[in-house]
Amino acid sequence: MSHPGEVVGSALDGLRLDRVVALVADVSRSVAARLVATGGVRLDGAVVTSGTRRVAAGESLAVAVERRDDPRPAADPDVAFETVLEDAQVVVVDKPAGLVVHPGAGHDRGTLVNGLLARYPDIADVGDAYRPGIVHRLDRGTSGLMVVARTERAYQLLVEQLRSHQPQRVYSALVRGQPEASSGVIDAPIGRSSRNPQRMTVTDRGRAARTGYTVEQRYAQPARAALLSCRLETGRTHQIRVHLRAIGHPVVGDPTYGSDHIDDVFGLSRPFLHARSLSFTHPASGETVRAESPLPPDLAAVLAACT
Repeated sequence: MSHPGEVVGSALDGLRLDRVVALVADVSRSVAARLVATGGVRLDGAVVTSGTRRVAAGESLAVAVERRDDPRPAADPDVAFETVLEDAQVVVVDKPAGLVVHPGAGHDRGTLVNGLLARYPDIADVGDAYRPGIVHRLDRGTSGLMVVARTERAYQLLVEQLRSHQPQRVYSALVRGQPEASSGVIDAPIGRSSRNPQRMTVTDRGRAARTGYTVEQRYAQPARAALLSCRLETGRTHQIRVHLRAIGHPVVGDPTYGSDHIDDVFGLSRPFLHARSLSFTHPASGETVRAESPLPPDLAAVLAACT
């Protein structure tokens, strides 16, 4: 599987090639170095084998991910997760907060993928061999629902649904402050931050992104906050967290896009963001599948203390 070519943005200008490959292909620095050294990386169509080469904004970068020689993810029956639906084609997982979805930089084992392989070994050859069965992701600190494919046909059909924005994905988010409007749509492109390439931001250089929201409850104590229902119309990295920060209402407990002393009063060690509802077309039956997940105990406890 090759990572499609993309133009190097200003956020990556001047960085070492091996670091850029690690960021773009979501692999460890050691794997990125091997990709470069074995001729798996091209800049403006030419193979570059020096990881110390500095990239420049405007160059076209292509990465042949299939050249990775690190071992495939191994099954790990000790990874804990719950499912809300499973059949021969798909599994809907209720991911706990703190669990990384698939192996990547700094996370070689103990991920959801490792647990899935132990419970559903048939997914090993579905989709990307290094992210088998995974058609969409949740951030490590986000809890809630994900659909996983168990067959190649299911994988292809679910990926196509996501590309056309068919699945309905609804999240619960507690944000600092209170949006003036009771509902709205945040329509702003998202790309890598020019200050920190490992963060995302609203930028004209980014990809189109839309998040709809509705205010469900407003709170005055222990600090001004609001509980929002957020609907993903696209699926960019960190989309909800970035969009809510952009309108001045970052997610409570978010260490990357909004943490400050105010969050201390809520006592959260992770973002208050939960994928509570998911619906999609079943790849075999064609029927609509709907799944719901209640707030996990840590988030429910925070709400119970809000007035």
